[in-house]
Amino acid sequence: MAPPVRYCIPGERLCNLEEGSPGSGTYTRHGYIFSSLAGCLTKSSENGALPIVSVTRETESQLLPDVGAIVTCKVSSINSRFAKVHILYVGSTPLKNSFRGTIRKEDVRATEKDKVEIYKSFRPGDIVLAKVISLGDAQSNYLLTTAENELGVVVAHSESGVQMVPISWCEMQCPKTHTKEFRKVARVQPEFLQT
Repeated sequence: MAPPVRYCIPGERLCNLEEGSPGSGTYTRHGYIFSSLAGCLTKSSENGALPIVSVTRETESQLLPDVGAIVTCKVSSINSRFAKVHILYVGSTPLKNSFRGTIRKEDVRATEKDKVEIYKSFRPGDIVLAKVISLGDAQSNYLLTTAENELGVVVAHSESGVQMVPISWCEMQCPKTHTKEFRKVARVQPEFLQT
């Protein structure tokens, strides 16, 4: 029968240096080995030597959006001042958990910021390429911008449910009904296109 798994937290004293040697996820201080991670304690010994004490996490670390990162997000709601989004990808890496973001009215485009209307730029359900400009705090979301030609709506569906085609930097058209809708359209770079 396998020994029970022991979980430990950062700073927890595991054993003294006479009982083992420090491995990954640990540090030594005052003759003792301490955990530097929250995770599972493992002891492995080779050739009768002192066991190597290490702490491992059960899951790999989560990638987080950082300032300046290009993110792919889905618009969840809009109002007259900003659009709320869920961040799904950082670069080309999918996130395990989506993060919330906000695109403010003044961060939609680089020119004529005072004439921007959110409902003419985004709609709920749109897939948007944006850049992280601020991490926000505990109460707020990541602040994002689409104020570059390469940023903006990349996928949008019309009211009839058909994926629309961009016809200019500010309009998309439904190929089925030929109705035009306003969007802040991204000029997608060739490296982001998948064949």
